[in-house]
Amino acid sequence: MIAIVKISQTQFLKYHVRNLIKFTQFLDKDYPDWRWFNVFDKKTKNQLGNFTKTNRPTAAKIQL
Repeated sequence: MIAIVKISQTQFLKYHVRNLIKFTQFLDKDYPDWRWFNVFDKKTKNQLGNFTKTNRPTAAKIQL
């Protein structure tokens, strides 16, 4: 999975992600002001999900 994260008013970052729960913990620690992130399939580039600071992932992976 690929995640595109909005970490500030104008800055975005891209990460390869395997575990959404651990990724959210990483964002909280390293980028406490992150706003949201979208998750995409690495092969098809289709969007799989989107999350915010208040609407967090509840599982490590997105079940299709």
